[in-house]
Amino acid sequence: MTYNIKHYDLLTKDELYQIMKLRNEVFVVEQTCVYQDIDGKDLDAYHLCCYEGDELIGYLRILNPGLSYKEMSIGRVLVKDTYRDKKIGKLIMEESINYIKEVLNQTVVRISAQAYLQKFYTSLGFDTVSEEYLEDDIPHIEMLLNM
Repeated sequence: MTYNIKHYDLLTKDELYQIMKLRNEVFVVEQTCVYQDIDGKDLDAYHLCCYEGDELIGYLRILNPGLSYKEMSIGRVLVKDTYRDKKIGKLIMEESINYIKEVLNQTVVRISAQAYLQKFYTSLGFDTVSEEYLEDDIPHIEMLLNM
């Protein structure tokens, strides 16, 4: 398993295609949620891609302050269905948190997490900072990480 983190400007066409295809598979098809995935934020984001060979199996995007929140943000976190329960989600989150701290020199991250993943994000150091709310008809909570 390998991973890389690239700013949008450095992604190849094939990498971008794989990202959009997997995001569509998970967030639109699997979760049966019709929403605008292509939201303009990808253009100024860092994209973490996790591969098994040539297959994209995990992904997330890191957003600069001001794109979603005043703080750094991590979103679109996903693991391909056939690779779940292998701790890949934890690995890519830890890598992104380290990248934010060590490379981007930021110490606060805010996320909008699906509520059922609250325990997972808490295990990474995030604190719940909102009541539950619906986003695209899915229960979410805001969480904050201070490093």
